[in-house]
Amino acid sequence: MGADLLQSLLRRPAGLVSAILLALLYGAALFAPFLAPTVPSAQDLNRTYHPPTALVWQNGQLCVRLYRLVDPSTATYEPLAGQAAPIRWFSQGPAYKLFGLIPAKTHLFTAEAPAVVYLLGSDATGRDVFTRLLYGSGISLGIGIVGVFLTSLLGLTIGGLAGYLGGWADSLAMRLTEFLMAVPGLYLLLALRAALSSRFPSDATFLLIVVILSALGWAGTARVVRGLVLSLRERPFILAANILGQRPSVILFRHLLPNTFSYLVVAATLSVPGYILGEAALSFLGLGIQEPSSSWGLMLGQAQDIKIFMLNFWWLLTPGAAIILTVIAFNLLGDALRDAVDPRFRLPGK
Repeated sequence: MGADLLQSLLRRPAGLVSAILLALLYGAALFAPFLAPTVPSAQDLNRTYHPPTALVWQNGQLCVRLYRLVDPSTATYEPLAGQAAPIRWFSQGPAYKLFGLIPAKTHLFTAEAPAVVYLLGSDATGRDVFTRLLYGSGISLGIGIVGVFLTSLLGLTIGGLAGYLGGWADSLAMRLTEFLMAVPGLYLLLALRAALSSRFPSDATFLLIVVILSALGWAGTARVVRGLVLSLRERPFILAANILGQRPSVILFRHLLPNTFSYLVVAATLSVPGYILGEAALSFLGLGIQEPSSSWGLMLGQAQDIKIFMLNFWWLLTPGAAIILTVIAFNLLGDALRDAVDPRFRLPGK
């Protein structure tokens, strides 16, 4: 199975590029404290809406150009001619905990004071957008993975039991899935979130959003798994297992459900964007991740000010570009995985 997936990706450049891009995104999210030059809560009210700093080669080393504020009312900055500060690699900076466990102070790069490195500019309080984008990716991308895992687990268990047991268990499970699928997802999502406290700590809010998205998303997976189990339980190897007297639990978890994993791999890959967009929608509306934490949706919500569009502070919209790239990458990867696990979708000559 793994060899087939790898060969499928190698034959499809779009799928391979998407897999590499997602690996880089998740790697950046995992090592965000080390890759970021500062911490996401660091403010500098003297550098609000600072544009992305230019990198120049000077005196045989990479430097960051220095700027001065010309007009505070429009956040207009201009570079100081010939003045730049060298970038320090693997230098000491604000303390952080790598992976949330290991105390450290080493950052990939910083700039010598008083210079700062704003690769993607700063926001309304002078916080580094690049740093917040890296830290926010951990929440936005993590919600997708954890949410899909819970959804797949619920859908696999409930759909498998419904398809194998039949009778009242099947009827009850299907009526519940039909109810969830009949209610508009966005409205139910907003209602569930608004009914609960809107001022949870960041970790509790993360778990709450994952639970809500998973509770809404398992129904479709359960229905498909049920259909697969219904078709598989009449296959000869299942009938043989019944004749040999194997326990129903063994037949279900050892023979039936493993044969649905290929579908779940593809479905999970294609479902991750929905969770990322769901978190982004909640945070954009102020019902998701709260300050001082960061997520892509929260950053987009803070970029709604008309001043940002009138004065062309385009760098504050980069979280939207990150969401678009991630969603496209997951969809292309899902298409490639679908071609690998289902021969009916393979293109001629591929």
